[in-house]
Amino acid sequence: ADEHLDLDDGRWEDIHVVTGALKLFFRELLEPLVPFSHFNKFIAAIKMQDPIRKGRCIRDLVFSLPPAHHDTMKVLFRHLCRVIEFKEENRMSVQSIAIVFGPTLLRPASEEGNMAMHMVFQNQVVEHILNQYSYIFPD
Repeated sequence: ADEHLDLDDGRWEDIHVVTGALKLFFRELLEPLVPFSHFNKFIAAIKMQDPIRKGRCIRDLVFSLPPAHHDTMKVLFRHLCRVIEFKEENRMSVQSIAIVFGPTLLRPASEEGNMAMHMVFQNQVVEHILNQYSYIFPD
């Protein structure tokens, strides 16, 4: 909110503070990065058995997101892919990132139904987008 942050300030040295702030930002959005209107579509897509149809469907769904959501997703997932490149040092694999960000970026409008089952699919969607980043966001 127009606040200037000095990232050289010692309080930002702990990476957990920065990552916690990022995750909190996305969690507190009134509507998640994947809008509520798209939640069931992404869940249906990730359940598809045919990997080619699944890949195309998820790519098309990402493309159909409102521009601000799409562009933010592109930047965030590009960054997360870079984090994964250093998984040997930071222990953040594709699966770890998906577990951390799945329920934050992709959540239903109401918390009805089987939350554990939703979480599995939420994580799978994030994992798929990470694994297929260059296909979903060609440059």
